Amino acid sequence: MCGLVGGTDPRWDYARAVEAIRHRGPDSQAVVTVDEVTLGFARLAVIDIRDVANQPMASPDGKQWIVFNGEIYGHVALRKKLESYGVRFRTTSDTEVLLEAYRHWGESFTEHIDGMFAIAIYDRVNRQIKLFRDRAGIKPLYYYWNGTHFAFASELKAVVELLGQSTLMIDPTAAYDFLTYGYVPTPKSLYQNVFKLPPASRLTLDLPNRRLRGPETYWELVVDLEASTTQSTVDATAKLHQLVDRSVADQMVADVPVGCFLSGGIDSSMVVASATKRCQDFRTFTIGFEESSHSEIAYAKKVAERFDTHHHERTLPKNAVGDSFDQLRAWYDEPFADSSAFPTFLVCRVARETVTVALSGDGGDELFGGYRRYRQFQRLERICKRGPTNWARFFARRKRQWRRRSIPRRLLTFGHVITSSPLAFYTMLLGGLTREEKTRYAQRLEIPEDYDDYWYFRAHWRPSLPLLTRLQCLDFHTYLPDDILTKVDRTSMANSLEVRVPLLSRSLIEYAFSLPEQLRFQGGMPKGILRNAYRGILPTVVIDRKKRGFSIPLGYHPSRVESFVESVFHNVFADLLVDRTGETEPSGLATWETTTG
Repeated sequence: MCGLVGGTDPRWDYARAVEAIRHRGPDSQAVVTVDEVTLGFARLAVIDIRDVANQPMASPDGKQWIVFNGEIYGHVALRKKLESYGVRFRTTSDTEVLLEAYRHWGESFTEHIDGMFAIAIYDRVNRQIKLFRDRAGIKPLYYYWNGTHFAFASELKAVVELLGQSTLMIDPTAAYDFLTYGYVPTPKSLYQNVFKLPPASRLTLDLPNRRLRGPETYWELVVDLEASTTQSTVDATAKLHQLVDRSVADQMVADVPVGCFLSGGIDSSMVVASATKRCQDFRTFTIGFEESSHSEIAYAKKVAERFDTHHHERTLPKNAVGDSFDQLRAWYDEPFADSSAFPTFLVCRVARETVTVALSGDGGDELFGGYRRYRQFQRLERICKRGPTNWARFFARRKRQWRRRSIPRRLLTFGHVITSSPLAFYTMLLGGLTREEKTRYAQRLEIPEDYDDYWYFRAHWRPSLPLLTRLQCLDFHTYLPDDILTKVDRTSMANSLEVRVPLLSRSLIEYAFSLPEQLRFQGGMPKGILRNAYRGILPTVVIDRKKRGFSIPLGYHPSRVESFVESVFHNVFADLLVDRTGETEPSGLATWETTTG
């Protein structure tokens, strides 16, 4: 795992930008200028840790240059394929495999690779800069374009260092969108003219005419609506085991120690079950909470004992969140409101004490339907009474006058739910604010009245799909890359730890969505097919337990707030609300706290 930087303006300080993301690659840093393009890199050495594999890396003839963050699954097999075409390699790195794959197949090389990656290639023959991002959006890639100069980087902070904070203007719609989604949705960033490259996309800058092409999609998630409902459970189970084992094996390839996060849930437990087939002294890592009702340490311990792992566990102290609340901005560079970032940071820190690479179970919920909110949405959608928008506005405004968990509050919330649009309702299930709850923010940020608050969800809402599958696809394209994977990337890289995601290999993604909905939710249960596939392999208590998220318990919150989203917005990013007179918008939380006692 590494960090990359690049651009076309010779006046920018690329060394300083690389230093800003040194945590992503503490083993070596380099800046190279080729023609009018400068490439910078910070390396965490994982595969072929020799200096010869450092980046930026050039082809033997110097016609192509690459900087690459991530890992290519099955790169050894791809290397052999390229060797059969006459390619000769100087290193054993997957970086060189990528570069030669591009030289052999051109832009279509993405059809031949699988992995987690953010790639920048400077092709001197075509005088083009090309960016590529992996299918699921595991690795981040930002770019800046003002019509004249172009820049790109793994993290927003590196772009800020290149351009200078004073030259960047905050995008008020991005700040407003954060209140809806709990993150700034792709392709937006916090700043104007700075964008996130969407997953499964490529972007090309033609240097001679300063023309930007893209982003263009090179892969799409296909849901098989004709999938046979008579598929055998036995066959599906066997196929799942085969794909999981192959993916885990591919992602255990490293020249440094590898371990695994272990939450005590099905996803991480099945990864551990597969990994321990290949490693005798396998390390696992678990984080718990002081409130035992929220802690998963006991379940993780059962799995660790079952597979005889070298297990490490730690408890997140209550004061850790308040003490490190301001770190959210240092980690993410823009508003981010997933409170599980705090325990995720700690488990990464613990893992980094003994390993350089950790596997995780992320992606299982999106692929196999693990979120309880899917069934909640399905149940309540049946009784929703859509009406004039002022109905939802009426309930939204009045519910906030009552204390959380009070009976009037619950009744008014129910009214708000059943009178809201499907996308507004799903926003509530995810903890975001609906349009009716953001009126004062819209006024202060000068958001147009006709602004579509749910544009990001709407872009990925596919009414033709069965409801539960529709919600899975929505999460796969939005919540997974912009929340879950972003959370893990930044907190792991802050600890110089590479985290790999075996359940998000291309083969597993495509297979999961080829299964009929009835099989994914076999027996009416979330992850029904996974429970069936791993029953008898994992402890029964792990198979049958209800899903518990990794979010911090209420007692860990740094203050009593109406919502964690608003807490982040006001306490970490309050400067976004400074108006033209220099006065800061009151948080609105004091009134609520007085009302609730």
